[in-house]
Amino acid sequence: MEKLIELEAEGGVLHGSLPWLIELLEVIAEIIDIAAILLLLVGATRFIAGVIFAEIARQGADRVRRTNRERIELGRYILAGLELFIVSDVIHTALSLKFSDLLFLFMLVIIRSITSYFLDRELGQLKQELGND
Repeated sequence: MEKLIELEAEGGVLHGSLPWLIELLEVIAEIIDIAAILLLLVGATRFIAGVIFAEIARQGADRVRRTNRERIELGRYILAGLELFIVSDVIHTALSLKFSDLLFLFMLVIIRSITSYFLDRELGQLKQELGND
């Protein structure tokens, strides 16, 4: 336990001998964060455009079907974005070596996994409904 506390206080082995690598990995994690945000923005933009198109061009059940297809597509973007955020969080936590960051990562992964699970279930139900129409 003392070794872990010492590593946390010192910043770990890499911090002392390879600070350039730490900086590079931090930049990579930030790029992954930006990529996740951009992915979510692309998904949101496509969703909004698709729903507007469905509302303007379609009537009745066809409009609902088109909107549900857009929801499925948005869900895929959200799931991909969440996965990228998890990758970034793992990198940040591995570099910090702080127990509090590890607990924070654990809670984030649980929350994001639960969100992903229920979103995936909802997408599956939407796909079934679209398959039955």
